[in-house]
Amino acid sequence: MAKDFKEIKVLDNFYQTSSFYPMPVVMVSTVSKSGITNIGSYSLCFPFGIAVDHYMMLISRGDSNTSLNLLNNNKHCALNFIPYKKKFLKNAVCLGYPGETTEQKEKDCIFETIPSMRDASEKGIYPDVITDAVQIFECTWINDKEKFHYGGDNGEKHFLLKIDHIFMQEKWAESLRKGKGFPNMPIDYGYRDGKHFWFARHNKPYAEPIPKSKGIDVNSIIYEVQRMTYNLKWQDDAYAKLVKVPRVFLKRVLTSISERAVSEGVTEITPELLDSYNKKSR
Repeated sequence: MAKDFKEIKVLDNFYQTSSFYPMPVVMVSTVSKSGITNIGSYSLCFPFGIAVDHYMMLISRGDSNTSLNLLNNNKHCALNFIPYKKKFLKNAVCLGYPGETTEQKEKDCIFETIPSMRDASEKGIYPDVITDAVQIFECTWINDKEKFHYGGDNGEKHFLLKIDHIFMQEKWAESLRKGKGFPNMPIDYGYRDGKHFWFARHNKPYAEPIPKSKGIDVNSIIYEVQRMTYNLKWQDDAYAKLVKVPRVFLKRVLTSISERAVSEGVTEITPELLDSYNKKSR
């Protein structure tokens, strides 16, 4: 039986007025003109560049403290992804209320902060970050109209944020490395009824294996290489040399190649190098 669908009018703020759209909850910290860290809550913050250049897109009101701080004071910000705790979400709603100064919001802020975790060699003024965050993206706004124009005729600003660093609580960094375990992070469904912001706790994710018949592709190999600790550069054509390696053996093969290259003083993995390793192993 065919499903009965009804067309919904596309209204402003369509992500919450005309749809059910799950979003992240991100506390964005910036530096105010007076040098104080401002924390504002956002959900319109998404991956924008995912290969080679790594960016996030932040959509903000043009007159928000976050926008003004980025535009007028400092191009650096931190995206703090908080865990699911009702006291944190209640404060996130409070800190997202428009029209208050950084000093006014600071009085209501319950989040404990620490200084930026950037290396001391990175000169600049950086906002504090939230101690209880699951993960933190320390970013720099890229004001390059050739890459992306941030202005909007309707008063909203679109900030292209280059990810400089990702810091993660050790527990979750280990879970990420092993591919097991997920933090409990909130889902935001927005300001839906004019009275409340609606949040949800996600269910425990389950693993759905890739069919063995599908084999592996170049992206799978890149994914594994980028999670290894060896300081090696891979040429694009080198990845393609390994697509016929059975998935179950891929990590072992990559480790063997990397350890051998490091021991030989090699800094770049090329197709020719892999051919030579393959010949010698026969």
